[in-house]
Amino acid sequence: MRIPASGAADSAAPTASRTVKAVHMSDLSLAFSPCPNDTFVFHAWTHGLIADAPATVLTFADVDVTNHAAERGEFDVVKVSYAALPWLLESYRLLPCGGALGRGCGPLVLTRDGRANLDGTRVAVPGERTTAYLLMRLWAQGQSPASIEVVPFAQIMPGIRDGRFDAGLVIHEARFTYPKYGLTALADLGEWWESTTGHAIPLGAILARRSDSRPELDPELLTRVIRSSVDYAFANPQASAEFVAKHADEMDPDVQRQHIELYVNSFSRDLGDEGYAAVEELLGRAHDAGLVPASRALRG
Repeated sequence: MRIPASGAADSAAPTASRTVKAVHMSDLSLAFSPCPNDTFVFHAWTHGLIADAPATVLTFADVDVTNHAAERGEFDVVKVSYAALPWLLESYRLLPCGGALGRGCGPLVLTRDGRANLDGTRVAVPGERTTAYLLMRLWAQGQSPASIEVVPFAQIMPGIRDGRFDAGLVIHEARFTYPKYGLTALADLGEWWESTTGHAIPLGAILARRSDSRPELDPELLTRVIRSSVDYAFANPQASAEFVAKHADEMDPDVQRQHIELYVNSFSRDLGDEGYAAVEELLGRAHDAGLVPASRALRG
């Protein structure tokens, strides 16, 4: 799907699969990606290992799908891109744990011909409201790509290799695997962001639907549950290994391990003031550049 720089892309709705029931509350619809960092973080919760946690109906979906599904209000608790928050915070609260924010873990802009910029290029991106794409747009101001196309993430590196695209924006395990496709990194957007702002890189956020009538959506409860799930994952890393491997696109155990080590860190347990400041910097810069609307306050 081709999009202008500020256009929108839609995606098909994912399918759901049920998980373990454990408590006397309404089930929560929960959505996150099948990537190793998410399955590692949420394994304990979705497998009934956290005391007094709400039961879940689990959906695996790419973040571009969840960004748009959350705008339609399709999930109670959902992993989205930080870049999508301006469209979502009226209906959802940002939870201070469970997401992906860190250093040395930013998206890459890849090419196969060693070009110096994106002028005149056909660029593949994994989603138009992803943090990766927002970072690329901030970095690429003054450059003039010929076209931007949203494609499934798994098609980006093969598409560059085979000449369908001149450049592509990749995330996650692609940081470790892109040389196998004969590609080179034109830009490390995380490195650019950190050197420009001094902040960590905000990537994926966990949101909970705003509700005064459903006790299982109490933000303090959900924060405790997700934080406990993170703690369990750190304390019992082998417990989630089968779950992680079953759903990972990249099946090499070493790549799965690298992925988890890169994206699951102290910010996954608590954003803290440093994490909130990084997100505010991202959304503030993007708003000043005319790339996103003004956002509701992150806390509250």
